[in-house]
Amino acid sequence: MSQPKQPIIQNRKERTRVFLALGITLAFLIVGIWYTFHSFSDSFHTRSFRYFFKEFGSYARIGFFIVLAHYVLMFILRKRYVDGIGQIKQLVISLSRIARQLHVPVAIIAIGIVLIHAIGALLYGFTFDFTNTTGLLSLLVLLPLAISGIFRYKKMDRKWHWGLGLGFAVLFMAHSFL
Repeated sequence: MSQPKQPIIQNRKERTRVFLALGITLAFLIVGIWYTFHSFSDSFHTRSFRYFFKEFGSYARIGFFIVLAHYVLMFILRKRYVDGIGQIKQLVISLSRIARQLHVPVAIIAIGIVLIHAIGALLYGFTFDFTNTTGLLSLLVLLPLAISGIFRYKKMDRKWHWGLGLGFAVLFMAHSFL
């Protein structure tokens, strides 16, 4: 008698959040790509199109800050920076729990928004300048980062997710702010 196959994500609530985020991301991708080609098909090299796809990058940036908050809060707790400060420590613990619950769903949605941003940037025209190059490198690191995140559920990633996440954070910050 064979054992029933276990899902990759064991926690039912988390699995529900992930599937909901995948549905929202798919809807964003379909609507965003449709709108891009429907509204700007003859004018990809205009100022209005440039602001349109850059706005998606700004939305994704907010999402990635929420995703990165999980690591920042865990770092604060592991280094014991808030030990001895009872109320602040409890606040950091509560925020860490919320950030952990939002980490994967927000990351999935942000990746979808980044894909719309990247498609818009490529349609606008790619030049080898600092911003475009760091954006392309960020995207190239983001894809294996997402795959290694799946392996985190099976504890098979061998710290790839952490290393790729750190590399992505550096490239993402350079792309966004420099």
